[in-house]
Amino acid sequence: METSEDYIKRKIAKFESERGKPAVRVKDIGRKGWHLWEREAWTFMVQHNLPHKVFVIERFQKYGEEGEIAYEGAKIGDREYRIGYCIRGQIGNKNGKWTWGQYCPFIPVDDLLPLLEKAKKEATLLF
Repeated sequence: METSEDYIKRKIAKFESERGKPAVRVKDIGRKGWHLWEREAWTFMVQHNLPHKVFVIERFQKYGEEGEIAYEGAKIGDREYRIGYCIRGQIGNKNGKWTWGQYCPFIPVDDLLPLLEKAKKEATLLF
């Protein structure tokens, strides 16, 4: 079974291979269009008390849109952050496989500041 550390190495290699290329296509809330984002930077960190949960902070730059967009928001060139987590599944077809967390991340108090500091040190956070 893939460890957290091996998972992080694999994802970093994948993200590096996609650098400078379209990375994420996000369906618009109106369901008739797409927002197109390039992943610029990322930071991974294992949760201190749950070794099969990995937090990620990603910085994206918007490069385009497709279809009909419901609300004006990010413009081409704008940057936004995504904070999420991946976890090794335990049920069904996800058993033993790393999967993107379905909900907003719960981050232990002991992990939030270290995660943000790591992201700043790695220049994922621009402040």
